[in-house]
Amino acid sequence: MALRLPVLSALLAPLFALVATPVAAQEHVIVTEEWIEVDTSLHTAGPHTAGRYVSPQQAAAETGAIAAFGAFRVLDENTAALVGITTDRSPANFARVLAAYPEIDTLEFIEAPGTHDDRANLQLGRMIRENGIVTRAPEGGSIRSGAVELFVAGVRREIDENSEFAVHGWLDDRGMGAEDYPMSAPEHRRYLDYYAEMGMGEAEASAFYAMTNSVPFEDAMWLTGREMRGWIEAGGDTQLAAEPEIREKADAESAAPRLAYLDLGPALQ
Repeated sequence: MALRLPVLSALLAPLFALVATPVAAQEHVIVTEEWIEVDTSLHTAGPHTAGRYVSPQQAAAETGAIAAFGAFRVLDENTAALVGITTDRSPANFARVLAAYPEIDTLEFIEAPGTHDDRANLQLGRMIRENGIVTRAPEGGSIRSGAVELFVAGVRREIDENSEFAVHGWLDDRGMGAEDYPMSAPEHRRYLDYYAEMGMGEAEASAFYAMTNSVPFEDAMWLTGREMRGWIEAGGDTQLAAEPEIREKADAESAAPRLAYLDLGPALQ
C-alpha cells in the first residue's frame, strides 16, 4: 500500500524576494506543490518518513540515459524523459535537449512531481507543443501537480492505464486559492487560455480546469491513467459535467480584483 504525502514547496524564497523588492514593484505569485510518494511496503518497521521512493522506471531512466539536462534525461535519439521537478531553468534545458538531439519527438513522464516556477512551466509546455512533441505516460509513470500542465501540451498524448496522475488547486502568496476568485478573474484565464492553446475546446478546458481545482491545495485527487484518458481525449460526457456550474458561477460573481504575478526567477511559485 502506498501512502502519498503532500510536501509544500518552500515558501520562504518568495517572501525573502519580496522583502528585497520595492513596494511599488511587489506583485503576487501562485504557489504550486510538490508531491512525494512514499511506498510504505518498503518499510517493515518504525515510523514512516517522507523519504523519496525511486521507482524502477526512474532508476532505469537514470542509469540508461545517454545525456542529462536538468530534469530531462535523453533515452535515445528520439526519446527524452522527465524525471524531476521543473524550475526556471527548465525551458533553457529543454532547448538544449532539442539542440543536441534534434530528432527528439517523444517526452516520457516517468517521475514528474510538479514545478518550482509556474511561469516557466507554462513556457515549457508551449515549447513542447510548438516542437510537435508527443507526451507519454508509461506504465508506472507518475505525473503530478504542475507536471499535468506539461503533459497536456503533447501533440499526441499516450497514457498507459497503469500510470498515475495527481491534481490539486493552486494557492497564491496571500493564501488565497483558486476557489477564492471568481471564474472571470485573470488568475483563472491564465490556465484556461493555456489549455485552449494545447488544443482543448472551451467546454473541455473549463471542465478539465474545474476538475483540477476540485480539491484544495493541501490535498490531491489521484487518477489512474485510464481515468485521465477520459479527461483529455475527445468525447465523453464526463468531461463536460462541471461546465454548467462553472458558467453559472462566472455569471453570478463580480469582476475579480486585479492580481499580477511577480517574476521571481528561481523563487518557488
